[in-house]
Amino acid sequence: MASNKDIEKRAETAKEKRAKYGPDLELDEYEFEDRGKGELENLDALSEDDRNLVREVGFDPSERQVSGSYLQMDNESILADVMMDQEGLEVLPISKALERYDWLSDYLWNLVDIETDKYTAESALKSYDGYFIRAEPGANIQMPVQTCLVLKRNRSIQNVHNIIIAEEGSEMHIVTGCATPTNTERSLHLGISEFYVKPHAKLSFTMVHKWSEQTDVRPRSAALVEKHGVFLSNYAILSPLKSIQTFPKVRLNGVHAKADLNSVVYGTKNSHYDVGGALSLEAPRANGKVLSRSIATEQSHVTARGDLIGLSDGTKARLECDGLLLSDEASIKAVPQLQARAEGSELSHEATVGKVGEEQLSYLMSRGLDEETATSLIVSGFVHLDIPDLPDELQASIDQAVEMSLKGGM
Repeated sequence: MASNKDIEKRAETAKEKRAKYGPDLELDEYEFEDRGKGELENLDALSEDDRNLVREVGFDPSERQVSGSYLQMDNESILADVMMDQEGLEVLPISKALERYDWLSDYLWNLVDIETDKYTAESALKSYDGYFIRAEPGANIQMPVQTCLVLKRNRSIQNVHNIIIAEEGSEMHIVTGCATPTNTERSLHLGISEFYVKPHAKLSFTMVHKWSEQTDVRPRSAALVEKHGVFLSNYAILSPLKSIQTFPKVRLNGVHAKADLNSVVYGTKNSHYDVGGALSLEAPRANGKVLSRSIATEQSHVTARGDLIGLSDGTKARLECDGLLLSDEASIKAVPQLQARAEGSELSHEATVGKVGEEQLSYLMSRGLDEETATSLIVSGFVHLDIPDLPDELQASIDQAVEMSLKGGM
């Protein structure tokens, strides 16, 4: 376990280190406010504006169809709640969880390297909150846990550190939203998320973004999946922002460990998106997929990255990057990378980038649709997140959040 002094020392060495990908940001252009001590007794105390904002990213203030909730405004955790009849689930602010459990510090900065770049260093050096969510061994959490991170202060940094643990034999689904009001001036979200999927556990994590046009986003995420564990990650960015750069890394280090990373980007205005994911297949018969779908409109620029690393015999993974270009001033770049370092590792990829197909348009227009409506229908189908093995209620919740975000983006 690293001491706070060790963490600070390592972070200091990376304070000026540029990220490998994405536009570089000057951190001294933002202000940082320490985390506050505000707390809501329940979600009825939310203002109407805040209720409408969180709904747009799939967070339900009524909590009717969820097993637990976490809500954070800027650097202030204001609600962490588990439904009374839900057994085997913990939802706590990370600050309180670290006070309650000495063992939890072993999970902190264990998967994400402090020295990755200046954003991880900044996150380690500043105070933070975030969520700790844990499914106990064998717990089957049927209804999703919902979380929402809201960034409201102008020219400020939101600093979040999350730890999610699916203990052995458990199953849990998390739906999370990130949002800023449209009038928020330039601001920066830093988010560290560390996922642990223990043997025979299953964890699905779906994130829907709705940032303002002046928001930069630099999340750093990593996951560890043990034998027969399953990790499903779904990432949807359907509104304009200033820039986002993220490249989550998943280690599959147990036999039959599985991970699927799905991302959907709907690029608008002059936003920059640099997204993707990496799978490291480290044990026999580990398997997974990295699937990305990107649409670029107006002056937006999308880079979709994927990295598959086969390190053990019998591993199998696939990488797919599909792009739809709807403007001559926009761009899409697919960057697939496959590395096989063990005999018997089977890796494959397919990448396509193009305009809306003339055959599809002609077919729909022959059925009475005008060109604009036909194009909109094709785009909606392209970004649909159809996730295998999810409960129907959770799929409906995700569909609703994507639809609301897409309406704002389009």
